[in-house]
Amino acid sequence: MPPSPAAAPRRADPSLPLALALAIAPAAGVLQSKALAPIAVIGLLLTVLADRRRHGALRWTWGPASGVALGLFAWAAVTALWAPEPWRALGTALQIGGFAALGIAAAQAVAAETEPAKRRLMRLAALGLVAGIALAALDAATGHAVRAAVRGLREAPVTLGFGLKPAASAMGLWLPLVAATAWPRAWRALLLLAGAVVLVLLPGEAAKLAVLAGGLAGGAAWLAPRLAPRLTGAVLALAILAMPALLGPVLARGVPADGIPPSAAHRLLIWDFVTARIAERPLLGWGMEASRAIPGHRDHASPAVLERFRLTGPGAALWLPTAELLPLHPHNGALQLWLELGLPGALLGAALALLLGRAAARSARPALATAVLAAASVTAMLSFGAWQEWWVGAELMALAAAAGLPRQG
Repeated sequence: MPPSPAAAPRRADPSLPLALALAIAPAAGVLQSKALAPIAVIGLLLTVLADRRRHGALRWTWGPASGVALGLFAWAAVTALWAPEPWRALGTALQIGGFAALGIAAAQAVAAETEPAKRRLMRLAALGLVAGIALAALDAATGHAVRAAVRGLREAPVTLGFGLKPAASAMGLWLPLVAATAWPRAWRALLLLAGAVVLVLLPGEAAKLAVLAGGLAGGAAWLAPRLAPRLTGAVLALAILAMPALLGPVLARGVPADGIPPSAAHRLLIWDFVTARIAERPLLGWGMEASRAIPGHRDHASPAVLERFRLTGPGAALWLPTAELLPLHPHNGALQLWLELGLPGALLGAALALLLGRAAARSARPALATAVLAAASVTAMLSFGAWQEWWVGAELMALAAAAGLPRQG
C-alpha cells in the first residue's frame, strides 16, 4: 500500500539553498572574495535541482530578458572566431553563459515560491549581511588582522586592505535585501544605515558610489514605483550605448588627473587606451576576452599621454612605472562590451538593461529591486571585469533574490 500523503517526507523548499548561500556569502567574501563563485554555483544549482525534484521537471520559461541574456553569450561565442585567444574566448563565453542560465533558472524557481519561503530567504540573507559587514568592520578596525590570520600572516601587508573591495561591492549589491525582512521598521532602518556607513568607510570608491546610487534609486522607486525602475534601466542602457562616444572626446582633449587618487588616474589612462581600440573595430569588436591580450595592453602611457593628463609630477612617478594601459579588463562594463563584442554586444547589453528595469517595475518590491539594479550598475561601470566569476556569481544571487522578494505587508 503506498504511503499516505501525510506520511510522505517533506521536501525542502527550493529557495533554501539560495538562502543558505546568501547567509554565508558575505562573511566568506570578506575572508576570500573568490569564494563567492563556488558558493553561488552551489546555491543556485541546488535551488534548481530542489525545484526540479519538487515539480518533476526543470522549470524554464523563455522570456525577453532570458533570451537577450543568453543571446549575448551566444554572440560572445561567435566572436571567438576572431578573438586573440580563441579557445579562452569560447571557454569563457560558454562558462559565463552557462552560469547565467543557471541563475535565470534559479530566479524562476524562487519567484514561484510561497510567501513564507520568500520571507525566510530575506531573513537569512539579512543575517548573512549583518555577519559579513560586522566581520569587515572588525577586520578594518584591527588593521586587517582577521584576514591576515586566515592567510597565516603574522602582520598584514599594506596591500591586504584592497582585498576588501570585492566584498564591499558584493555586500553593497545585497544590502537592499535587509529592507525586505519582516523585522520591525526601526531595526531595518538601523541595519541599513549602519551597513551603509561601514561600506562607505571600507576601501573602494566603487562600493561607496554603489551604496549611494542604490539608496537614491531605491528612494526614487519608492516614490514612483512604475517610472523610476524603468528610468533606471533606460539610463543604464543609454550609458552602455553612448559610453565610448561620451568618454572618447573628453579623454582625447585631456583631463587633469594629477590631483585625484592614483587608482582613478589609472582608470583614465585605461579608458583612454580602450576607447582608441574600440574606434579601430567598433562593429564586431576584438573578440571575447580580448582585453587580456589586445595589442599594446601591457605598454605604459607615452610621455605625450602623460602630459595630456598632467601626470608628470613626482607623485605620479611613484605608481606609473607599474601601471599598464589595460591590466586584464577596462574597469568599465560598457567599454568592455564595446571593446570585446562590438556593436552587437553593446546593443544586447543595452536591451538587457532596459528589460531588467521593466522587471524591477513589475517586482513585488520595485524600490528594492531598483536599488539592487542601480548598485550593480555603478559597480559594473567603475570596477571589476564583466566576466569575473565571483562578481557574476554575486550578481546572479542578487537576481535570484530579487525574484523572490516577498509582497509588502
